[in-house]
Amino acid sequence: MSLFTRRQLLQHGTAASLSTLARKPLAMLAADTTAPLTQLDYAQVHLLPGPMREQFDHNHALFLALDDDALLKPFRQLTGLPAPGVDMGGWYSPSPLFDPPRNMTGYVPGHTFGQYVSSLARAYAITGDKPTQRKVHKLVSDYAATISPKFYERYPLPCYTYDKIVCGLIDAHQFAQSPIALDALNRATDAVLPFLPDTALTRTEMRATLSTRPGYNEAFNWDESYTLPENLYLAYTRGAGPRFRTLAQRFLQDKAYFTPLAEGINVLPGEHAYSHVNALSSAMQAYLVDGSRKHLEAARNGFHFVQQQSYATGGWGPNETFQKPATSALADSLNHTHSSFETPCGAYGHFKITRYLLRVTGDSTCGDSMETVLYNTILGAHPIQPDGTSFYYSDFGSHATKTMYEQKWPCCSGTFPQLTADYGISCYFATPRGLAVNLYTPSRVAWKQGAANVSLTQSTTYPHSEDIALHLATDRNVRFPLQLRIPAWAGPATRVAINGKPTAAAPQPGTWFALDREWRSGDRVELTLDMPLRLVPLDAQHPDLVALVAGPLSLFTVLPAPERFTQQQLLSATRQPGLAAWTIASSAGPVQALPYTAIDTQSYRLYQQT
Repeated sequence: MSLFTRRQLLQHGTAASLSTLARKPLAMLAADTTAPLTQLDYAQVHLLPGPMREQFDHNHALFLALDDDALLKPFRQLTGLPAPGVDMGGWYSPSPLFDPPRNMTGYVPGHTFGQYVSSLARAYAITGDKPTQRKVHKLVSDYAATISPKFYERYPLPCYTYDKIVCGLIDAHQFAQSPIALDALNRATDAVLPFLPDTALTRTEMRATLSTRPGYNEAFNWDESYTLPENLYLAYTRGAGPRFRTLAQRFLQDKAYFTPLAEGINVLPGEHAYSHVNALSSAMQAYLVDGSRKHLEAARNGFHFVQQQSYATGGWGPNETFQKPATSALADSLNHTHSSFETPCGAYGHFKITRYLLRVTGDSTCGDSMETVLYNTILGAHPIQPDGTSFYYSDFGSHATKTMYEQKWPCCSGTFPQLTADYGISCYFATPRGLAVNLYTPSRVAWKQGAANVSLTQSTTYPHSEDIALHLATDRNVRFPLQLRIPAWAGPATRVAINGKPTAAAPQPGTWFALDREWRSGDRVELTLDMPLRLVPLDAQHPDLVALVAGPLSLFTVLPAPERFTQQQLLSATRQPGLAAWTIASSAGPVQALPYTAIDTQSYRLYQQT
């Protein structure tokens, strides 16, 4: 994606090329990156008051309060057991109204149960809250009593729901110490195996293979066998047994997906967007567990292809479908759909693949991509309501609004709490000798550095301020490198100071800035990120259709607004003092521009014609 700042506009004029700062693919960057990073434990990072902590707290409280019988009711109903509790409705409860795609009520009964268990297990690992642990243990125990092949008879998406069950049970084992979770997992696997295909199937292959199955309907074609390997590999590495590694290898979708991606062939167009990004995490597990370089290359190339057709917000997949490159398809989506990005699911998948790539390649621009999705999509999502009403799509169209999804308890109600539980582990990574700071948000991280106990606390209102303060505490002086992610968009005024003294070296955009020194308790690091306004074209085919961006924030014009702006008008926007809002001067008068997190009921537009 190309970038164009006001400084460049003044130097080169409005006719200058907008393609000179195009991104390089990850495969080209790998040789220049730092040593690999290591993911921290959930308990090591605590979010402090701020938007990310608010979302985590809301989701933790909501799912902790849900009635156990209601959560388990679909499993009891479909296996012929007594089923007390209320119907949760929407996608979650069995319904005779299900008639895809005309009526999606009762779409995938119980489908998100495993994700709810997973998010609660992760929340327990973060908070140590005993009621949360007890709920996880009880849900696992009660679910285990329902396990039967009967559940999957005439069930349209067995892979889809089993994948989430695997995730929930291995997280209950790993993070909430459920004593029976792995036994339940083996029994759940026995129950579903007769209903799984022999190998990973594309959606076209699903249609041909399953059209004669009893109870067949269109939804059978949408199952996602190709996402299974990630959690199956994780089950193996967490002690569930070698059968899970074998199953993971069985469901790697090599022929249609990973092999061509590894060879640099873009096979994304026309595919379901979220599930195929999610499948890239399976490729990363194949690399981490089996050492397969092919699958690492597939993941890196696949993520690069996703970035090539992403909006300035970092979102992708209008109408949940990848578009054909070098066409008008992405531009057409601005006028023909309000379903621009499947937000909680897409952000969850995006965070996962960028965490994997950060760990393996050390490429700091993966953190830039994660940050872009964070501030321009998921942090602006409306919270899930107690009745299951959920935020699903971000709208990046030419006349856009924020709306909630029409069905209760959709897939995004499962990924949203998992994503917010993962916020902490996305903020920091261990390096071979120290710590890397990836996301700038109010938070505290604690770790053991040699014999020293060290903690780092962030104070910031970034990205609504340029300033980030990092306070270190340690029980003894200790030397280690502290690495700060410097975004690729950072301007020349970016600076770092230690205890008020600027560093001699200047931070370089698109890299980690390492501070390797002996640290003492009370040391303070100050990072100021220069966030120049810049214009990001939609794609190479539409250089005059641009989004106004400040640092990591896409700025949306509040409607009504003129149909066209000059590039000079956009790049001369001024920030309103004390507000997360900008003003653009136009021939029709001042126009307000807001980041996605500040939009509520307003109509808005992301891309401006210049």
